[in-house]
Amino acid sequence: MGTIGGRGRRSKVTVEQWFGAVLLVGLVVLVLDLVRRVVFGDLPVDTLSVFVWRGLVDGLLIALAAVGLSMTYAILKFANFSQGDLVTTGAFTGWTAAYVVAGIGVTDFGSTILLNANRGTSARELDMHLFGAPIAILVGLVVAALATILVALAFDRVVYRRMRTAGGIPLLIASIGVALVVRYLVVFFYGERTRGVTRGSPTIDHSLVFWTDSLHVHQATLVVVGLGLMLGLHVTLQYTKLGTAMRAMADNRDLALVTGIPTERVILLTWILGAGLTGVAGYLIVLEQETLSFNTGWFLLLLIFSAVILGGIGSIYGAIAGGLIIGLATNVSLVWIPADLTEVAAFTLMILILIFRPSGLFGGVETA
Repeated sequence: MGTIGGRGRRSKVTVEQWFGAVLLVGLVVLVLDLVRRVVFGDLPVDTLSVFVWRGLVDGLLIALAAVGLSMTYAILKFANFSQGDLVTTGAFTGWTAAYVVAGIGVTDFGSTILLNANRGTSARELDMHLFGAPIAILVGLVVAALATILVALAFDRVVYRRMRTAGGIPLLIASIGVALVVRYLVVFFYGERTRGVTRGSPTIDHSLVFWTDSLHVHQATLVVVGLGLMLGLHVTLQYTKLGTAMRAMADNRDLALVTGIPTERVILLTWILGAGLTGVAGYLIVLEQETLSFNTGWFLLLLIFSAVILGGIGSIYGAIAGGLIIGLATNVSLVWIPADLTEVAAFTLMILILIFRPSGLFGGVETA
């Protein structure tokens, strides 16, 4: 009887679970190998620390964009496939503003309005880095957030608002159409050329961190801005009436409406918060990577979705945690695989979560 019962239990193990178990064993082996490399000196601690630092930088960028996607799902109940192109919107509008401001008194307006479309003015000529053009870069950051908010609100008014009761699938399909519209508007105005828009990051010699003698200012700025925005988001969600209203709507929209919560106003503010963070993410990506393309956000979209799924769809804190985990995984995986394949690590983690905990690390709670 015991054997039969054992066979019965074994028969319940699905192919997906066996596949997940193999991936999990492989992950454990890699972690043990990482420890071995560090202990025996095959992997210097300072090298590993650089990977971790870069993982934090990339993770914060992904997390900022993932928060916007998670907020949209929690309140409006659809997966917004235009999220990547909102990242691109923030990048192009913000850096256009930065170029215009930096070009005042240096070059003509036409050379900067379309991000050096005529190749007449380079980032070097405008001294486009944080120490060379701080006011221009700050203005660009603000414009990136505001412009992305305006674009998101415009599409909500024209497209999504008319489909509020249509369900998640029609809204998802509509968001794909919005993504294509945004992308090809960018191509129409700016072209398909990938361009360098910033100079290399200045560095500061210091003794504050142990893994390097110099700190990249752009990376440090990104971390400070990212952490500051997430702290502000936490305060907003936990200690304001807006946060309470958002949690109520995420749990039960009909009940929230009956109790007097202004649902359309909450949706409006959700778009403002989510799109603003997404636009900032796009702008900071270019500050760190130094190049910009109409596909910048599109290439990031899968990692954004991976972060949301990993943390739990609809969970804002889960999106933050998922983004950081994805960033760390893609960078630490450089120990074993070439840079072109690092996204495999992110997708492997996503598959493991989908198999063993489909609701995500934070349980798929559709609240903050």
